[in-house]
Amino acid sequence: MPDKTHYDVIVIGAGPAGYVAAIRCAQLGLSVAVVEQWTDRGGRPALGGTCLNVGCIPSKALLDSSERYHALSHGAANHGIKVGRLSMDIAAMQARKAQVVRRLTDGIAGLFKANAIVWLRGRGKLLANKRVAVTAATGDQAEYNAEHVIIAAGSVPIDIPAAPLDHERIVDSSGALEFTRVPKTLAVIGAGVIGLELGSVWSRLGAKVVMLEALDDFLAMADRQIAREALKAFTAQGLDIRLSAKVTAAKVTKNAVSLRYQAGGKERGLDVERVLVAVGRRPNTRDIAEPAAGLKLDARGFIETRADFMTNIAGVYAVGDCVAGPMLAHKGSEEGVAAAETIAGQQSVVDHNIIPSVVYTEPEIAWVGMTEHAAQAAGHKVNTGAFPFAATGRALAVDAAVGFAKVVADARNDRVLGVHIIGKDASELIAEAVTVMAYDGSAEDIARTVHAHPTMSEAIHEAALDVAGVAIHKAGARKARSKG
Repeated sequence: MPDKTHYDVIVIGAGPAGYVAAIRCAQLGLSVAVVEQWTDRGGRPALGGTCLNVGCIPSKALLDSSERYHALSHGAANHGIKVGRLSMDIAAMQARKAQVVRRLTDGIAGLFKANAIVWLRGRGKLLANKRVAVTAATGDQAEYNAEHVIIAAGSVPIDIPAAPLDHERIVDSSGALEFTRVPKTLAVIGAGVIGLELGSVWSRLGAKVVMLEALDDFLAMADRQIAREALKAFTAQGLDIRLSAKVTAAKVTKNAVSLRYQAGGKERGLDVERVLVAVGRRPNTRDIAEPAAGLKLDARGFIETRADFMTNIAGVYAVGDCVAGPMLAHKGSEEGVAAAETIAGQQSVVDHNIIPSVVYTEPEIAWVGMTEHAAQAAGHKVNTGAFPFAATGRALAVDAAVGFAKVVADARNDRVLGVHIIGKDASELIAEAVTVMAYDGSAEDIARTVHAHPTMSEAIHEAALDVAGVAIHKAGARKARSKG
């Protein structure tokens, strides 16, 4: 462990919230140390937390590989491409994923070195008086202190008593990223973002995937129109999505898992080769602080913070998945920047109303702001506009006609309240909507902005025009756009 024991800032956790906070602190001239205990599957210390090691990045690598395989096996003929017998080398796919992950985690280590950030390897725990205990893998412990502490402890998968993990037949998201062969059958408990993404990976590669969702609604957090379109698209791809299906028991045998679940008022059974439990994540705050520190958590284990991310302890901040709000890497990163700038005496805020959410399936799903239903429930009278990708030239040219873009605007002042997209590149397209909403822009602002042709973004342009009933490429335009 380093000889130095006092820093301006100590950050606990080196995921997207923690490492970004550390770099921003260093840029602002503060001495910084980061506590991180993560090791990869080979036992090698690694920065980047869940996102880079077993979350955002490896899952996107597998999604890309599986999508390429699926496109060749199912859509090549439409383009005049003749393909012989295809096969998938899972070991090579996994090796590429590992290479991508290592390049990025090594990149963070390089950024730490460039910014003179000290990496304290071990598990961090907040003690009283802004002291931090660091316990190394060997069991050795050292104490450090700082003027400020930022807790960025992240989150961990939620397990369920009905299907306890054995990390072989019944796995969490980390385990589903490491399959060495395609399971013949895979049950996914939970049809949320993680379940849909990883279920899509193995379905594309040949697994029969059954998704068991306890809720009555599919993608309950998304706009209802978007959710219906998504359910139709995923069902057409072969995902067997069963709603109102609550798993009650799981029995592991030598070669399979026997699941029991309730659906439609009946007890049902399902035998599969493997099970992925993907019912969500919880804040990783158990034992994050000694009782004497006095750190206040809410009933769900989230660290309570003020608007500037300071906890109930002066000089101690918390950001990312361990505080309330959507568990998203980009949300955590922006909070990390805001905490760092606040510590340095600057004014910095994060507008949690305009944080985009993305599901990286195919088609992709992305949204920002309020759904139509949520806006109405909040008392807004709304106008909406929607436009299908099937009516855009670029979408047809690249064989991506599934989906649409939808704009929700306040009927009183035309301010954009939300934008919702299902279709190719939705994750990239949503940034335009975030920017417009950050400046309290209107649907007309989008409508009067020139969009390149042919592009997928034209669907957002036409959806904004449709709010006023004047979409050019949609039948039934209602009225001329007003002058003014």
